[in-house]
Amino acid sequence: MKRNIRITCVILGLCLLTLGGCDDLVPSDAKSLLVPRLQRSEIVGLLAGFGTTFAAVPDLVGMLRRRSSAGMHPRMAGIMGVFQIFWVYYGLLIASRPVIVWNLIAVLTNSFSVGAYWYFVRKERRESGTK
Repeated sequence: MKRNIRITCVILGLCLLTLGGCDDLVPSDAKSLLVPRLQRSEIVGLLAGFGTTFAAVPDLVGMLRRRSSAGMHPRMAGIMGVFQIFWVYYGLLIASRPVIVWNLIAVLTNSFSVGAYWYFVRKERRESGTK
C-alpha cells in the first residue's frame, strides 16, 4: 500500500513539474465574445457568484412556505451575512463587479432570512403563550 502511495506521489509530482513549464496552458483573461465589455474572468465570477449566492434560497423558501422557524439556524445566516459584507469590501478594493454584486445580493438574502426567522419565532411564541 505504501508503495502505491509513493508511486502516485512521484507521478503527480512529475505531472506538476511538467505542467509548470507550460505557459501556453495558462488561460489568458481575454475579452468575452458574448459581452465585449466584460473579461472572461468576470463572466466566470458572475456564474460562480450566482450559484453560491442563491444556495441559501431553498431554506428561506421552505421556511416561508411552512410559516415556521423550524429547521432554520439564524446564526449561520448571520455569520454568512457578516462575512459577505467583508466580501463586498474586498470586491470594492479589487474593483471586481461580480464579487460586489453577488455578495450584496447575498447580504440582502441572508438579512431577509434572519428577519423572517425572528418574525416566525415571535409569532410562534405569541401563539404558544410563552415569552
